[in-house]
Amino acid sequence: MIIITNSEAETIRAGEALGRELKPGDVVAIIGGLGAGKTAFTVGLAGGLRCAASVSSPTFTIVNEYPGSVPLYHFDLYRLAGEQELFGIGWDDYLGLGGVCAVEWADKAPGALPEGVIKVKIESLGGDSRSIEIQHTTQGDGSLVLQPPSHSVASDAF
Repeated sequence: MIIITNSEAETIRAGEALGRELKPGDVVAIIGGLGAGKTAFTVGLAGGLRCAASVSSPTFTIVNEYPGSVPLYHFDLYRLAGEQELFGIGWDDYLGLGGVCAVEWADKAPGALPEGVIKVKIESLGGDSRSIEIQHTTQGDGSLVLQPPSHSVASDAF
């Protein structure tokens, strides 16, 4: 699925649409350059999961935890040297806590991601416009059904 957004608010709504479909144990790998909108998308994920806390980038803390009926564990791997550091902060433990793990800069630790990860690639199209590509690697009953946010273009629904 590809969603085109034209503002930060629309990027947040795209994340919210995905967040409403997530279940405990899901891992969302978010990839994009600096300023692409990864954190804005994660703000939306938290909203879709009904997490009440204010979301901010965990660049210096590596992980922020947001309580909710399904908690969100928000990772930022930008400053990590590799997968070993991620495992060193308890990555395996977080995977078993029954929440959703959202991982910014997931391309820095691809071998740490479990099967069935939901991949989100965000690219700037200039200005406030973004292309958000969402891929789910599970087949069969694990497929997600998303409603694209208003004022966006979506293709290849899964």
